[in-house]
Amino acid sequence: MEKTENKNRFGLIGKNIDYSFSRAYFTQKFKDLKLDDYYYENFDFQNIDELNTVLKHEKNIKGFNVTIPYKEAVIPFLSEIDEVAKEIGAINTIKFTANGLKGFNTDYYGFQKSIEPFIKKHHKNALILGTGGASKAVAYVLKELGMHYNFVSRNPKKGEFSYIDLNQEHLQKHTVIVNCTPLGTYPEIERKPNIPYQFISKQHLLFDLIYNPEKTAFLKAGEVNGAQIKNGDKMLELQAEKAWEIWNS
Repeated sequence: MEKTENKNRFGLIGKNIDYSFSRAYFTQKFKDLKLDDYYYENFDFQNIDELNTVLKHEKNIKGFNVTIPYKEAVIPFLSEIDEVAKEIGAINTIKFTANGLKGFNTDYYGFQKSIEPFIKKHHKNALILGTGGASKAVAYVLKELGMHYNFVSRNPKKGEFSYIDLNQEHLQKHTVIVNCTPLGTYPEIERKPNIPYQFISKQHLLFDLIYNPEKTAFLKAGEVNGAQIKNGDKMLELQAEKAWEIWNS
């Protein structure tokens, strides 16, 4: 195993993250920039409390990315939170500062820059599938774009839709649908959120935060009915670059 004690270390906090986009992306980035003393690794936690051990014993860590399911659970470990991240209520980037850990959200930036080119005048209402940390960044962006949205959940709270309640009327009204669930991620590529796809039309825009596979079952089901589709690859690259900017600021 490569010795990392004397390197500038960065890493991804998540659960079952062998697939890690971030590790591959930043490892290549460090190579391209000839940053031989930079190293990116996965911190695969079964419980967020394992972060305490890392913070206590590991050295030279400069920053983290954070993914499912810890974008909210990581907040108590932070000394400071960026204003936008505070409003969103979810963290996906952490910078080590003289005052402790500072949390940021770069998901919103990646999502906004990715979806904006696809937005049309009739896209006034959206469904956000899932209620995890990433969905909060998506909701923030849709609000900024002046779009009304509703969350869809397996266990809906007040004001949210249940998957089983979605009908033709809902889908005709909500012409933007964003999948923030992990359903359809490799290797379970046949899975997709349980919505009535038969009511999707060419008026719809389907956006999936998943990037592997490139075209999920959710996106394929939309494409068959003429919808515009977009996956999460560009969003991931943009949020990663924004994180890199934060770490170096």
